[in-house]
Amino acid sequence: MSRFWSPVVHTLSPYIPGEQPKQDDVVKLNTNENPYPPSPRVLAAIASAAERLRLYPDPHAMRLREAIAARYDVAPEQVFVGNGSDEVLAHTFQALLKHDRPLLFPDVTYSFYPVYCRLYGIAHEVIPLDAAMRIDISDYDRPSSAVLVPNPNAPTGIALPRKAIAALLAQNPDRLVVVDEAYVDFGAESAVPLVAQHDNLLVVQTFSKSRSLAGLRVGFAIGQRPLIEALERVKDSFNSYPVDGLAMAGAIAALEDDAWFQDSRARIIASREKLARDLGQLGFEVLPSLANFVFARHRSRRGADLAAALRQRGVLVRHFSKLRIEDFLRITVGTEEQCGRLIEALRGLI
Repeated sequence: MSRFWSPVVHTLSPYIPGEQPKQDDVVKLNTNENPYPPSPRVLAAIASAAERLRLYPDPHAMRLREAIAARYDVAPEQVFVGNGSDEVLAHTFQALLKHDRPLLFPDVTYSFYPVYCRLYGIAHEVIPLDAAMRIDISDYDRPSSAVLVPNPNAPTGIALPRKAIAALLAQNPDRLVVVDEAYVDFGAESAVPLVAQHDNLLVVQTFSKSRSLAGLRVGFAIGQRPLIEALERVKDSFNSYPVDGLAMAGAIAALEDDAWFQDSRARIIASREKLARDLGQLGFEVLPSLANFVFARHRSRRGADLAAALRQRGVLVRHFSKLRIEDFLRITVGTEEQCGRLIEALRGLI
């Protein structure tokens, strides 16, 4: 049936998401989901919103945009929402990143970025991380149309301080800088406070990780009005209703329950630090993560072998068969019990 494909389809190598196992007895540390359930307010809000399912949701998602704006001290007109941050990023690539000069992003990063470039025909250049697997903003001082940096980076978990993002913006006053902050709530500094002074900054975040709403698919971007308008033009040429009524209700409720948010993130941060120490005692090199995962490699064992052996013991972690990181494992920070089962399994292997 491939004879009916559009030409671009033949050239695509789609993004491969982390495995979602069918069995319940697996320790699932491979997709960076929050190990804790969402705020009880979220469940109550979704149940209440179900009464309106016969109606289309607000195509402008104004209540959600107002809630995000209040949380981040920006105007609702500076907020764009979409069906997960992946869709927000997809619209960003199409609306703002397709130009004659190449887009720059790291060589070890979120693997959806090159997929979007192939899908939309965007010229791009990957910039190698330094020897410590960090982003060096001076490496991005070269001809380009825009710069895209995840902060913290994935899969490394290493974050740039806000002053480094400010320096990157100052270094590129006439180029767009997109900061993907999917994991920012676990200890990094957000670039959102820089939006007011920089019309070339777009910050993308998600409710999937720190708000435990991966199943609802809600993401957003914050930037000055011309950037948001570009995203809205693409969205309204694609799907007027990308965020459903249940998702909007749940996301608003999640923002309102700050006590739950602070408690959940604190538990994950504490578990991350303990997990890093435990892995270090087993002979792993663990990169300094400010995300809800760690990126680690053993000093004498191959990453692929460890991932396969852990899978046989009912523990899933993420392994990437790519240059520079083929011996690393990306391990989601789970509950204390889940992390304990991981460490116990590794002690039996090493």
